[in-house]
Formats: sequence, C-alpha cells, structure tokens
Amino acid sequence: MRVITGSARGRKLFAPEGLDVRPTADKVKEGIFSAIQFDIENASVLDLFAGSGQMGIEALSRGAERCVFIDNSQRSIRAVNENLRSTGFTRNSEVVSRDSYDYIKHTSKTFDIIILDPPYGYSHISNILPFAAKKLNDGGIIICEYEKEAPPPETPDGLELKKTYKYGKICVTIFRKPAEDEE
Repeated sequence: MRVITGSARGRKLFAPEGLDVRPTADKVKEGIFSAIQFDIENASVLDLFAGSGQMGIEALSRGAERCVFIDNSQRSIRAVNENLRSTGFTRNSEVVSRDSYDYIKHTSKTFDIIILDPPYGYSHISNILPFAAKKLNDGGIIICEYEKEAPPPETPDGLELKKTYKYGKICVTIFRKPAEDEE
C-alpha cells in the first residue's frame, strides 16, 4: 500500500493486521481520486472508519488542507499516526479515537469531502449517510465504498447522486451537495 500521487507520492503506508481493516486497492483509490480531482485542493476532509488512514492521506498528498481521521480501533489509530508521521502530514491532521457514529452525530465541524469506507458486511453506509449529509459543506462530496453485493446507498435529502463506479467486487458511490448558487 502506498500514496499514489502528490507531495507524498510513492511513500509506503502501514496497515494494521486483522480482518477489520481492508485497505482500498490502488486501482479503486486511483479511480476515486480521478473522479474528485477538482474538489480536493484546499478541502477539509473527514476520513470516517479511517483504518490505515490511506484515503485521507491520499487527499492530503493531493492538496487537501486538512483531514480528520476517525476510528475506534487502537491498532488503526496507531497505524494512522505512524502513516501521518512518515508522510509528513501530522500538522494537517487530527486523529480521533472514537466511534464513527458518535463522532458524526455530535461534531460541530463540517467538511468538503467525507469518505465512508466502513467494514463490509454491515449496513454502516445506509445508517451513517444521513448524519454525514448534515456535516457536508455546500458543493461538498461524500464518497461511499462498499461491496458489490450490498444494496447501493439511497440518496440522502439535500444531496444528489453524482455517479456510481464498479471495480470488480467493489462499488463506489459519490454524492454531492449542490452549492448555494446551483440550487
């Protein structure tokens, strides 16, 4: 696992061992970041269910201003912190050991990009998406990564479906909140 492009291009990233962390394949990661490439510069990013932190780190490497990483696993939190140190993005980051649902329901922060890549086999995306939609800035996007067998997430109120991509056994759906001048 590595950073694909940007200021930390080629840096290897550490992933904690175990079945609860499933790093996004480079092909999928490249597809996601190609789809949102014009939304990243100076963005405020939330990497919910952070795991190794690779998605938020990729966003920082590509010019995001700041990223908040959330995970309730101490192994994942250690991996995120180690990866931030090795890529030099510690100053641009906040790492929080907390349940993702609890965080998204109670934070007062809002974001330009929210990444939802929860453990597979659960209905996390459909359950957490309405809360995430309320924390999205105008013109912002939510990226949902899930297994092909799962039902696609329904579009939350106030968002529009931008596109769904299929990469083998993985699906990625991107939602967008229209900017004020687009409504």
